[in-house]
Amino acid sequence: MTDQTPEITDELRDGILWITFNRPQARNAMTFGMYDRLATLCREMPTDGSVRTAVIAGAGGKAFAAGTDMTQFRAFETAQDALDYEARIDAVLETIEKCPVPTIAAIHGACTGGGGSIAAACDIRICSASLKYGFPIARTLGNCLAAGNLARLSELIGAGRVRELIFTARLIEADEAQAIGLVSEVLADEEALLARAADLADHVGSMAPLTLRATKEAMRRTRAATKVDDSDLIAMCYMSEDFRTGMEAFLSKGKPTWSGK
Repeated sequence: MTDQTPEITDELRDGILWITFNRPQARNAMTFGMYDRLATLCREMPTDGSVRTAVIAGAGGKAFAAGTDMTQFRAFETAQDALDYEARIDAVLETIEKCPVPTIAAIHGACTGGGGSIAAACDIRICSASLKYGFPIARTLGNCLAAGNLARLSELIGAGRVRELIFTARLIEADEAQAIGLVSEVLADEEALLARAADLADHVGSMAPLTLRATKEAMRRTRAATKVDDSDLIAMCYMSEDFRTGMEAFLSKGKPTWSGK
């Protein structure tokens, strides 16, 4: 596979496709182009045996991915802009889940917002000891997660923990992440993490591919059957004064004052 977007690289090595977010100057904050490229890689994943597993990681030594690049939100003017954005992200996450080969998130450093959603959509998550995982939107932006995102997280760590995580805007560290089942393994550092990701991807890739594919899809369909209409909630948050205040405060490294409007 040849990547045409330098912000994401993809390299096939020994049957493992290494997908790397490559925007370290922005802690791998996701642009729309990066989301689209990730979805394309997952959607076009070969099923001829040339790719057995995919590992997703972040470059730069500081972050897996630190959410969506917030400068893109400045262009939002209508509720439809917000709804289109959430639908776009939901489609990307669904494409990751539909990827015909197992996906492993190798998480080093910050994994927040959209990065946290991508990791949650992968089949297996492992991390280094430097993990910081969460969705601090109640402190920073004042927007919301779509219902599908909340359902995915609740499936992983439970609804109560999801509420607490968002309500407190705190970040989960490595040991807690393993204790609650968010990640399956914690490695000492990035080098050990990537080495373990390679070994794990090789092991998983040796299993019966149709068994793995059927399991992934059956579990995705089970959750998809409970989809709800959350358009009014998305519009309420993204079209609020608070969202504009939070976005500008974050971009200027200030602290927002919430009004509830």
